[in-house]
Amino acid sequence: MRKLIVVSFLTLDGVMQAPGGTQEDTDGSFKYGGWVVPYFDERGGTIMHEQMTKPLDLLLGRKTYEIFASYWPEHENDWPGINSATKYVVSASRTESLWVNTVFIKNNVVDEISRLKQQDAPDLQVYGSSRLIQTLFKYDLVDELWLKYFPITLGVGKRLFAEGTMPAAFKLTYSEATPSGVIFASYERSGEVKTGSF
Repeated sequence: MRKLIVVSFLTLDGVMQAPGGTQEDTDGSFKYGGWVVPYFDERGGTIMHEQMTKPLDLLLGRKTYEIFASYWPEHENDWPGINSATKYVVSASRTESLWVNTVFIKNNVVDEISRLKQQDAPDLQVYGSSRLIQTLFKYDLVDELWLKYFPITLGVGKRLFAEGTMPAAFKLTYSEATPSGVIFASYERSGEVKTGSF
């Protein structure tokens, strides 16, 4: 059985939209694309490299797949193994593969992802894919969160924890602050929400 891991760059107010470039995702007239760039230091790069070089397959929404497929096939030196990894893409419209080892999921998305998780195969990492992530949260399919909090707020943009978020408890398994102030924090799913009173 493999884990489903959401890997996300976030502002302090939870925005995940277009972290890596000005034209990455301009939906909603978003004008802050590339907001991670001024804060990405050597230590942050080292941690990302460690996460990206673990054995993995990718689970992506259509838009993130198209962004990745336009870049990563020619830059495998920066992400060893990415071309040989299986890319599972949730899309009702795309049928043509842009990248080797692409498998499309069109119907029964929740059942298909649940089936993938039962396989003896590399963990599934999810990048970007804000709409898909809401479905993953709604159906409690997320096993771990690998988050990177950047010391800015944007006020607008697509958020990681949006309409699909359900009550769930997580346990912190790793945290580190980089010299530029980015907090890397990893969490694993840890049962139900508990409450109490002081």
